[in-house]
Amino acid sequence: MNKIPLIVLASGLGLLTACKSSENNNQNIKTEMVTETPVQEVVEPMRKLSFPHSVTSKINQVDNYHGTTVADPYRWLENDTAKVVKEWVEAQNELTFGYLEKIPFRQKIRQRLTKIWNYPKYEAPFKEGNKYYYFKNNGLQNQKILYVQDGLKGTPTVFLDPNKLSEDGTTAISTISFSANGDYMAYGTSGGGSDWNEFYVIETASKKKLADSLQWIKFSDAAWFKDGFFYSRYNEPKTGSKMANKNENHKVYYHKIGTTQAEDQLIYEDKNHSNRLFFAQTTEDERFLVISATEGASSINALYYKDLTSDKAEIKPLVNNFEAEYVLVENLGDKLLVRTNKNAPHYQLVLIDPDKPNPDNWQVVIPESEDVLDNVSLVNNKLLVTYMRNASSHLLVHDTKGKLLSQVKLPTLGTVTGFGGKKTDKEIFYTFNSFTYPSTIYKYTVATNKSELYRKPQVAVQMDSYETKQIFYTSKDGTKIPMFIVHKKGLTLDGKNPTYLYGYGGFNVSILPGFSISRMLWLENNGVLAIPNIRGGGEFGEDWHKAGMLPYKQNVFDDFIAAAEYLINEKYTSPARLAIAGGSNGGLLIGAVSNQRPDLFKVALPAVGVMDMLRFHKFTIGWAWVEEYGSSDNPEQFKNLLAISPLHNIKEGVSYPATLVTTADHDDRVVPAHSFKYIATLQEKGAGPNPYLIRVDVNAGHGAGKATSLLINEATDIWSFIYYNMGLNPYRGKKV
Repeated sequence: MNKIPLIVLASGLGLLTACKSSENNNQNIKTEMVTETPVQEVVEPMRKLSFPHSVTSKINQVDNYHGTTVADPYRWLENDTAKVVKEWVEAQNELTFGYLEKIPFRQKIRQRLTKIWNYPKYEAPFKEGNKYYYFKNNGLQNQKILYVQDGLKGTPTVFLDPNKLSEDGTTAISTISFSANGDYMAYGTSGGGSDWNEFYVIETASKKKLADSLQWIKFSDAAWFKDGFFYSRYNEPKTGSKMANKNENHKVYYHKIGTTQAEDQLIYEDKNHSNRLFFAQTTEDERFLVISATEGASSINALYYKDLTSDKAEIKPLVNNFEAEYVLVENLGDKLLVRTNKNAPHYQLVLIDPDKPNPDNWQVVIPESEDVLDNVSLVNNKLLVTYMRNASSHLLVHDTKGKLLSQVKLPTLGTVTGFGGKKTDKEIFYTFNSFTYPSTIYKYTVATNKSELYRKPQVAVQMDSYETKQIFYTSKDGTKIPMFIVHKKGLTLDGKNPTYLYGYGGFNVSILPGFSISRMLWLENNGVLAIPNIRGGGEFGEDWHKAGMLPYKQNVFDDFIAAAEYLINEKYTSPARLAIAGGSNGGLLIGAVSNQRPDLFKVALPAVGVMDMLRFHKFTIGWAWVEEYGSSDNPEQFKNLLAISPLHNIKEGVSYPATLVTTADHDDRVVPAHSFKYIATLQEKGAGPNPYLIRVDVNAGHGAGKATSLLINEATDIWSFIYYNMGLNPYRGKKV
């Protein structure tokens, strides 16, 4: 779930008796335990699993939700650290990989992916102090490496190599932040894909790692002030429960370089709202500390500030109503530039005087327009602005009064990242990419408004062989939905093309054109890629988001189903050649539409999905999604959630699409129990010849920072599974 800053979100049950005592603490849900037998005694040996219909042992667990009883026979799979659950995972992986290994062209897919993946991948350089830094992956390195050099033409040297932080390459750099003068860099690491971070500090001149070590950090950056930084953390979790327990009481601390974490100063907490998340920022001149407070994973937040020029200044509210989204851009002297959708669903830029924070006193710098104001950065006394227009990027430059000065021309329809920098920068670097346009870096000179190519990757795929179009189709309620369709030039519309339909639809997240080397394998083998911008996302502002959340979540599924019907009606493909995919909130999407229209799809690929809509709020950061989905604790919202929950709407005897669920044992955002319970239910109830399998990555998480080797392995298995179940061999008679 994405709208938490920097990133955006089972329980250790042990015996059934522990489960019973914890559930009875909720007044709205009465848990009826039919048996007190330890899980270990009711679970059958996993060696009895067999394809295609595996059998997972059940327990007599029934919950009463506001008078409606709901069985939860696979509750025991929530205890993902228990020995019996680990054995179940091993047996499921044995079943899945046994199936995948029999696919005759699987190794050729792996070879081709490895070949086209193996090219240098650069990220845009940025200046800190008198040095330039950039990330680079030589091709197949598990993690990208941070380099440093003197000037743009200097000789680069390795500054920080995360590949040396773990033997298997699964420890990733999650965030970096430099002090104002560039003398120090704070960085976070994440092991095995976990949301838990550890922060460390490097002295940049010597590249020496200092003794500073901070733990129990989630959803935080390092915001520098003087000789230290602000950051956010949780209390240390109980032993053995850090991966699944509910995350509460987020707090902001200040850490001074050279001291221990125990000496860190508590800056801000809210004892009356244990579920709030706090994200600290400092303005570039270190005059203001600004704390963004969210009550969930939605974009709605409040802002608090402190004038750091005075030691006695208190933290005060700047905006405290939790009615809209407010994003700090920078300060202009004693005032703050804020991007907000308050009274502006497409966002506007306002200037707020902290001494007069009432909205009546706000000065509108850039008013709302038909396009969505996506990002603003203050650079060299100019406002560099990124807009979204029909789900693609457009770049404009304004002065600090809001006057439009110029537009930056882009190569084609696509997405820009990094169009911004520091106040003092004279030139900045941004990255442009699209479906068949690999991430390319451009240098932009602010004074001349000149944009020029800086670095272009060399990829072993013929990019000019493909075309991208954007069409608009009609959803169930008449709403027009845009969809990108990518394929080889000259495609024959005969209804036989293998098609990969991807969606997300939630949390105000915008799905814009982006390059994927993995998807190029699909395209080069005459596949069609289709990505609809369904409701729930942020492509058309907050109204578009709200039209796909809470009681309107069914709109998301209707939009996706209508996209599939369009592709079939227009002869791009047929149900026998249509694969659908989505991850996290998109995994929920795939599970829901598979239940609602199993006839429409051949293959379903729900990844790290939110599958149990009645219990998601009980684990880690899941409570933060209640604003998006609702909660089963609420009687009316319970009815809506039960109606769409993938886990609870699998019907006995129905032939569902061939399904490969993917998750990871270290996913502490959408805990793997969602996927475990879903596949167990699908294997129990699903009929027909199609396989219903789960692939569990070991020592991996929700997706961020996943090692290259794991990415290639996963992509190999996904494409192999799709082709095999469509009855296609992409490499029959071909060389890799």
